[in-house]
Amino acid sequence: MPPVFAHGRLRLYLLGLLDEAPRHGYEVIRLLEERFQGLYAPSAGTVYPRLAKLEAEGLVTHATEGGRKVYSITEAGRAELADRRGELADLELEIRESVSELAAEIRADVKGAAGDLRREMRAAASATATPVEDASWAAAKEELRKAKHEWKEQARRAKDESRRAREEAQQARRQAKEAQERAREEVQRIAAQFQEQFAKSGGMLGSLAGAWLGGGSAGAGSGGSAGGAANATSAAASAAAGSDWAEDLAPTADPARDLDRLLDRFRDDVRDAARDHGVSPAQLAEARAHLAAAAARVTGTLKD
Repeated sequence: MPPVFAHGRLRLYLLGLLDEAPRHGYEVIRLLEERFQGLYAPSAGTVYPRLAKLEAEGLVTHATEGGRKVYSITEAGRAELADRRGELADLELEIRESVSELAAEIRADVKGAAGDLRREMRAAASATATPVEDASWAAAKEELRKAKHEWKEQARRAKDESRRAREEAQQARRQAKEAQERAREEVQRIAAQFQEQFAKSGGMLGSLAGAWLGGGSAGAGSGGSAGGAANATSAAASAAAGSDWAEDLAPTADPARDLDRLLDRFRDDVRDAARDHGVSPAQLAEARAHLAAAAARVTGTLKD
């Protein structure tokens, strides 16, 4: 007879049974016998040691009810079962195939036994002068008919179970693949949002930095034509600087941290300009207006 469970597979199947409901050892043995349609039933010496080993590993636990140990799966056991769902589906398919093979062996045994019975009855009829009674022949033929019907029914059930198991395994694989695709699409979508937010914040802050460094155009009247020319030059420089301002700050995976770095650069550039060129009262008033407008625009963008 082919092996019913390969190495380590009974352990996985026991976890699957306990995930359905808490059970005591005898109930586990009975369920296995039902799953194999009575063709196979593990002994207590097979099931109980494995339940004890699962409990030692922290995958199951037990409570005593009516003098019996009732085993339940733990969270650690469910986690391992979740990681091996595909393997469990394959195991269900293998069990159906094992039932089919067992049924085939039974058919062969029944066929051989029927042949032996016919030969024995013919030999008995030849060896004696007394004809075999019709009632005996009828009883033997009825037993043979019942045996044939039984193995045919078992073979049909095994075939149906095998087909259902294959369909369930295919569905489980298909669902796992769809879940992976959805997760991949969600990760790509979030990454695109991060990049878009960083690009928006970096571009706006660059424009604001250029506007501040080129500010003072409103106060050109106090500085005469020389001041107007300087402001025009500064404004042109700021327009060019807005496109590549702070481009040396490589983005990270954290947009909030990148925004803090851009704000620090903006503050440093403004302080350097004030230290190098000084600040007049008129420039301070204009700077306040620029900063207020910049704060309103950036805050509005982040709220959106």
